[in-house]
Amino acid sequence: MAETVVSLAREHLLPKIVEAVKMLRDLPKEVADITEELESFQDLINDADQVAEAEEDDGRRHRIKKRVMRLREAAFRMEDIIDEFSIHDENNPHDPRCAALLCEAVEFIKTRILQLQIAYKIQDVKSLVCAERDGFQKQFPLPTKPSGSRGNQNVTWHKLRMDPLFIEQDEVVGFESPRRTLKNWLIEGREERTVISVVGLAGVGKTTLAKQVFDNVHNHFECHALITVSQSYTVEGLLRDMLHQFCKEKMENHPADVSTMDRRSLIEEVRKQLRNKRYVVMFDDVWNEKFWDDVESAVIDNKNKSRILITTRYEKVADFCKKSSFIVCQKSSFIEVHKLEEPLSEEECFRLFCNKAFKYSSDRHCPKELKDISIEIVRKCKGLPLAIMAIGGLLSQKDFCADKWILFSQNLSLELERNSELNSIAKILSLSYYDLPYNLRSCLLYFGMYPEDYEVKSSRLITQWIAEGFVKRETGKTLEEVAQQGLSGLIRRSLVQVSSFSIDGKVKGCRVHDLIHNMILGKAKETGFCQLFGEHNESMLSGIIRRLTITADSNDLVGIERSHIRSILFFKEELTEQFLGRIFAKCMPLRVLDFEDALSVPYFKNVVPLYVLDALGNLIHLKYLSFRNSCIGSLPKSIGKLKNLEILDVRGTRVFEIPKEISKIRKLRCLLGDKISFVATKECLGSITFLEKIRVLGVVIRELGKLKQLRNLRITNFRTEHTKTLCSSIHEMQFLKVLHIHVGHENEVIDFPLMSSLSTLRKLFLSGKLKMLPNWIPQLQNLVKLSLNKSELTNDPLESLKGMPNLLFISISYGAYVGETLYFEDGGFRKLKELELKYLNNLNCIFIERGALHSLKKLGLKKIPKLRKVPSGIEHLEKLQVLKIKDMPIEFDQSIASDGGQDHWMIRHVPRVQIEVSFFESVARAVGMEASPPTSPFSKRSTRIQIQIS
Repeated sequence: MAETVVSLAREHLLPKIVEAVKMLRDLPKEVADITEELESFQDLINDADQVAEAEEDDGRRHRIKKRVMRLREAAFRMEDIIDEFSIHDENNPHDPRCAALLCEAVEFIKTRILQLQIAYKIQDVKSLVCAERDGFQKQFPLPTKPSGSRGNQNVTWHKLRMDPLFIEQDEVVGFESPRRTLKNWLIEGREERTVISVVGLAGVGKTTLAKQVFDNVHNHFECHALITVSQSYTVEGLLRDMLHQFCKEKMENHPADVSTMDRRSLIEEVRKQLRNKRYVVMFDDVWNEKFWDDVESAVIDNKNKSRILITTRYEKVADFCKKSSFIVCQKSSFIEVHKLEEPLSEEECFRLFCNKAFKYSSDRHCPKELKDISIEIVRKCKGLPLAIMAIGGLLSQKDFCADKWILFSQNLSLELERNSELNSIAKILSLSYYDLPYNLRSCLLYFGMYPEDYEVKSSRLITQWIAEGFVKRETGKTLEEVAQQGLSGLIRRSLVQVSSFSIDGKVKGCRVHDLIHNMILGKAKETGFCQLFGEHNESMLSGIIRRLTITADSNDLVGIERSHIRSILFFKEELTEQFLGRIFAKCMPLRVLDFEDALSVPYFKNVVPLYVLDALGNLIHLKYLSFRNSCIGSLPKSIGKLKNLEILDVRGTRVFEIPKEISKIRKLRCLLGDKISFVATKECLGSITFLEKIRVLGVVIRELGKLKQLRNLRITNFRTEHTKTLCSSIHEMQFLKVLHIHVGHENEVIDFPLMSSLSTLRKLFLSGKLKMLPNWIPQLQNLVKLSLNKSELTNDPLESLKGMPNLLFISISYGAYVGETLYFEDGGFRKLKELELKYLNNLNCIFIERGALHSLKKLGLKKIPKLRKVPSGIEHLEKLQVLKIKDMPIEFDQSIASDGGQDHWMIRHVPRVQIEVSFFESVARAVGMEASPPTSPFSKRSTRIQIQIS
C-alpha cells in the first residue's frame, strides 16, 4: 500500500511540485518579461488609437475602438500583475534555493502560495495578450509608417488645418491689439531677419490672426510664401513648396529637376531665390521644436528686415528658435513671441457667433427670441473661436426655434461628442493629445478626474501623478521636480492653463479649458481611464474601469468590478457610513484615495466611525491618502498596514494625534497636518527616513536629526531650550527648502547660531522674539521668501537684507520691528516683487530712494497706526501694480483720496489701489477710538467694507 502511494506521488504529485518550484524560481524573470512586453504593447495601443481616430467611416471607427479597448484591458491586467508582484515581493523576498527533499519543496511552496498564484496569472495574461495582439492585427492590420513622416494625419485633418486660411476678412472678429503688435513687428523693427511666433491653444485663432496680418503686409515685401507645416512633413517637401510659391509669384518656371533635388540642392536654390530680397514667409501649424533647425539655413538673412512668421500651439517651438538664434548670433533679440492667451470678449464672441449662425440673414443679426439662448451657448464656448464658429455654423442650418436651440444648449456636451458636424473641434484638440508622450497623456487625462472648470492645486495634482506611477525617476531630480517638468510641458503645449502663480513664478493652480475637459472625458471614456459616478450618471461602463470620481452616494456602486480600480476622488460632501463601508469592504489595488473637501458636515459630527476607517488597512497598495478639510477626528491603528503610503494629508481636520503605528510606514514622504502632537510622534518619526515634508510638528524632538531627506519643516511651540536640538537636526538636512518656526510663548527667543547648512533654503518664516536679525539670513543666496513677525527688532532690518540676490517677498509684521523709520536705499531689493508691512505700532515714516525696490509689483500696508502719510518715494516705483491698504489711519486714507488728497499724485501711476476697512475699525473710527490689533496673526478675520480707488 505504501509503495502504491509513493508510486502515485512520484507519477502525479512530484511533477506538479517540480513545476511549481520552477515557476517560483523563474517568477522574477517572468515579471521582467511582461514588463518589457507591456511597453511594446502600449506602443501597439498607441498606433491603433491613432488609426481609429483617423478612420472616416463611423462604423469601422467604432469597431476599431471597441477592439482597442480589449487591447487596453489586457494591458491593465499586465499592470495589475506587475503591481501585485512588487507588493508581495517586498514582503516575501524571492528565495531561489533548491529544495533537496520533497517535504522541503512542499513547505517552500506553502510559504509562497501568493507568488505561485501570480505565476499562474502571468501564464494566463501572456496567452491573453498574444491572442488579442494577433486578433487585432488580423482584423485591422496597422499600416506601415512612412519614412520621414512626423506624425499621423488624414485628409479630414488636413482640411481642418486649411479652413482657417480661407476665412474672409469680414468674418474675422476681435484681435485688434494682437493685429497691431504683429503688423508692427513684421514691418518695422530691426534690420536683421526676425522670427515671430504666435503661440496659443488649439482653436484660439492663431492661424486666422496670422493669415490676416500676413495678407495685409506681404505687399511690403519683395516675395512671400505661406507654408502649412503640421505634424507630418519632410524638409524637402517644405523647401519645394517654398520654391513653387516664390517662382509662381514672379511668374517664373521653377527648376526642371526640383522634384529630384536633394536637401542641400533645395536649400541652395531657396537661398538663391531670396538673396538680396526682403521677404516674409509664414509657416503655419508648427509642431516639432527642431523645425527651425530644418529650415534656418535656407531662409537667408539679407539684413533688410526679412521676417519669418510661425504659428504653433507649443511654446517650446518658440523657445527653440530663441536658443538656436542665440547659439548662432549670440543674441536673443531676433525672436518675438506673442502668446494668444486673452480670450475674445463676450461681445466679440457674440458677434462672431452671429456672423456664423445667422450668415444667411441679410444683416446677420440675432433674432430677439434667440438672443438669451445664443448668449448662453456662446458662454459655454469660453472664448474659443473654433468652438464658436463650428457651433454657429451648425445652428445656421437649423430652424430658428427657441425650444430646439435650448435643447441643443442643454445637450451641448453630448452634441460635441456625437454630432459629426462638430467633430472638427474634438479632432483638432485631440491632435495635441496624440502628440504627447505616453506618460503625459495619462497626466492630461487625470484632469478628467476633476469637475469642469475646477482649479487644481499643482501640489495636489503632482503628488497624485507620482502615486499613480505616471512619473519616472530621473538622475539628479526628485520625483516632484520631474512631475513639475511634465506639468510645464502640458502648459507649454497650451493644453493646461495656469490660474495662479506662487511668488517665485512656479505654477500654483491650474485648470483646463472646458472644451479640452470635454475632449479629455471622451478619451477617458474610450480608454477606461476614469469614470464619473454621480446622481444623474449613465449606467457604468462595461469592462475595466481604472479610476472613479464620486459625486453621489448610491447603491449602484456595488455592481462595479473593483479589483482593477486605481484611484477614487470624492466630491460629495456627505457620505454615509454604509456607503463608505461598501467601498472599503473589498481589497482594491487603490493607489490614490482623496476625500479632500468631502465629508464636510457640522463640526460636532464624526460621520466616519473608526471601525469603518479601520478597513483602510486592506488597501495595501495605497500611496496617497487625503482627508484634507474633512470632519474626521482620528486615524485608526490599521494605518500602519499601509506600508506603501507616501502622502498622508490630514490638514483642516480634527486629527492631531497620529497613531504610533505610523512608524511602520517606512516609505512615507509627506506628513501634512495642522499640528501633529508630540506624544504621538516622539518615538516613531525617526524610523521614517524617507520623510521630506512635515506640517506642522507640535514640538522639537531629537528624532528630527534622523530625517535627512526633509525638504519642508514647520515647527510650532518652539522653546528656547530646543535651540541646540533643532540646530543640530537642521544641520543634517542638506535638502531643506522651507522652514517655519513659531514660538510657543511670547517670552521665548529664537537665537540660532550661524546656520551654514541652510544654503538650499528658499522660504523662511520666523515668528517669535529675536535678539537681533540673525547674521546668517543675509547669506541665504537662494532665499525667495522671508517672513518675520513678533521679532521686536530695534534696528532697521532693511540694511542687512537689501543685497539679498533672489529675495522676492518680505513680510514684516506683528511687532517684528519696533523702530519708527524704515529706509529703502537706492539699489536695494532689486528683485523684490511683493512687500508686506502690518501691525507695526511705532512705525511713522517710510522712505524709498529712487532706484530702490526696482521690481516691486505689490505693496501691502495694514494697521500701522502712526503712519499717516504714504511712503515717501512711492512715486518712483514704476512697476507697482497693486497698493493694498487695510485699517490705516483716516488721515492716511484722506491724503491719497482721488478727490483732493494732497498725496494722490504720488500713487496716480498705480493701476490698482485698494482700501479696506474692517467693521471693527469703522466702528472705532465712528466713536473716535483706535482699534486694537488682533492678539495673534491667526485671529479670525472680521467683516470688511471695501473701497476701490481708481
